[in-house]
Amino acid sequence: MMARVNPDRLLSDLMQLRTFGAQGTGVVRTSYSDADMAAREWLCQRMTDAGLEARVDGVGNVLGRSSQPGPALLIGSHSDTQPRGGWLDGALGVIYGLEIARALSEDVSTRHLAVDPVSWIDEESTYLGCLGSRSFCGVLTEALERDSVNEQGETVREAIARVGLEGVERTRLERSRYIGYLEAHIEQGSCLEETGKVIGVVTSIVGIVNRHVRFRGQSNHAGTTPMSRRRDAGAALFDFAVRVRQRFQVLAGPTTVWTIGEASISPGSKSIIPGAAEMMLQFRDPDSSRLTLMGDAVSALAEEMNAEGPVEISEQTAHVAVAPTTMDADLQEQIARAAQQHVPDAWMQMPSAAGHDPMVISEHLPCAMLFVPSIGGISHDFAEDSLHEDIVTGCRVLADAAASILLSARESA
Repeated sequence: MMARVNPDRLLSDLMQLRTFGAQGTGVVRTSYSDADMAAREWLCQRMTDAGLEARVDGVGNVLGRSSQPGPALLIGSHSDTQPRGGWLDGALGVIYGLEIARALSEDVSTRHLAVDPVSWIDEESTYLGCLGSRSFCGVLTEALERDSVNEQGETVREAIARVGLEGVERTRLERSRYIGYLEAHIEQGSCLEETGKVIGVVTSIVGIVNRHVRFRGQSNHAGTTPMSRRRDAGAALFDFAVRVRQRFQVLAGPTTVWTIGEASISPGSKSIIPGAAEMMLQFRDPDSSRLTLMGDAVSALAEEMNAEGPVEISEQTAHVAVAPTTMDADLQEQIARAAQQHVPDAWMQMPSAAGHDPMVISEHLPCAMLFVPSIGGISHDFAEDSLHEDIVTGCRVLADAAASILLSARESA
């Protein structure tokens, strides 16, 4: 099966979506912003033009429903961006879903197959990570809508009202219709580029744990307080960071990563010994048992340093820990077969080191993901880019995989 993707149409739609919130080579299109909502209305129209029944639902998701009966595939990603984002993160998978729906409907041998393209809202956590897919799967609670806020303190519920979606019906997962969810994405790393591969077949999505570590000492004069009498919270933070790195290096697997992306000391004056400090430690791995060991190591280190003194240390899990997610084996195999047909031996199986909506959806539908290379491994930055030929190849591979999955499902029904 070779679905006839239209490369010019695919790239043209990606370029048009790029204009919503464009800033230089990048895109600023955070969830519920004017640019985001304008892009969603445009996507809705493009889906309608493709013969799909499309609408922006009550949380902001855009779904185009095929007129063909099931079994159906849901194909898409998110169209919101980071505060200073690239033009392909999320957008690639959204336009792939639209183009695959069009390509299959234009071929007499596949026009009876049902593909529903989708654009989720707020995968990027402006308010709440994977907000749109949570809503679709029925796990977005009233408490989350009430308590999840952006940097300006606006809640999800307030944002929905502001953009005029309050009271609009929300699309829900139809379990009897869908046999699976496919998502394409730029890799956001350099593995494919460095190994000369064109397609990544995703095996799993890493689990993510955040630990908030606090240090409480005593502020005092930086000139008159002897070193032996200091309770320096800043020094304790730096010591903790070095020691946790040493312990994680022993526990780490081939894809383990950890980051201290947030840290502060107080009061933050060059002439005052810090009396308080805190850090956010994040670690990721596709193995849940390794994540448990790393969490235990953080707790043990905090206990040891508390016993050593003189600074008091406390730590706790921040946010909800994200468990590792395994992609569906059968769907992976279909993508791998299509990749082998298009780019023989230029594809590989690999885990995703970044989070994606399938973390939520996989609890309710079989999921699979495809990666295309990121130039220089850059993402979440205005410099994010991919070769146009790789973008087209990725869409062809996913289109063929989708057709094969749907035809097989109909044959076995």
